[in-house]
Amino acid sequence: MKTIQTLLLAVTCAVATISAMAEVVVVVSPKNPAPQMSSEQAAQYFLGKSTALTPIDQPESSPIRGEFYKKLADKEASQVKAIWSKLVFTGKGTLPKEYGSSADVKKAIAADANLIGYIEKSAVDSSVKVVATLP
Repeated sequence: MKTIQTLLLAVTCAVATISAMAEVVVVVSPKNPAPQMSSEQAAQYFLGKSTALTPIDQPESSPIRGEFYKKLADKEASQVKAIWSKLVFTGKGTLPKEYGSSADVKKAIAADANLIGYIEKSAVDSSVKVVATLP
């Protein structure tokens, strides 16, 4: 019994490690003329410092959200939430709308050329254009 538990724990850890290493990309609509951008440039939108594009988010509980903000700005999702709370409170920003999954993010971005979002690289298709890949 202990061997099965150990094996299950090892498999769980391996799956968590693989999913945590998923490459995350920043995407816009193919209709958007935005060129390739650095992580620093992309961070301007997701941290409320630029309003040229409207950022959209994945659910607060999703692993990709925490990974995205860590890779993008070396911040925890809770730190980013605090930044947005301050912007909303002072009237300098509107909280990014949350979409339930990468598929939902792709649909929203395909329909609106002014949105910028993030998804797993493996979810990229012709409905979105990659403008940044996060290491």
